[in-house]
Amino acid sequence: MSSKRTNWTKTELQIYILFLCANADLVQSEEEMNLIKSKFDEDTFNKIYKEFSGDTEEVSLRKIEKNVATQEYSHKELVCFRREMHEVFFTDKHFSTMERNMEKILKNMLY
Repeated sequence: MSSKRTNWTKTELQIYILFLCANADLVQSEEEMNLIKSKFDEDTFNKIYKEFSGDTEEVSLRKIEKNVATQEYSHKELVCFRREMHEVFFTDKHFSTMERNMEKILKNMLY
């Protein structure tokens, strides 16, 4: 596992999960990255992207699971979060099998 800190704020966790969504089909498109970047401040985006880039999918999922357990989300926050995940998945107007599988994994972790 990456030696970097993994106790994230809700915003940092959200960015990290959206990066994982963008990478679900193994291609982070410029459109997906621009969408994520448009929602957050540049420093936080860059800090979390640097950490995400050094992690495998398995490590990413462990970090997400650990951080979800330390955060308390309201139903409204989770609905909004899921909408943002779908925005990233559908940026290319295609919802691949790999993206569908990632959505199921993340849904199980978040709900």
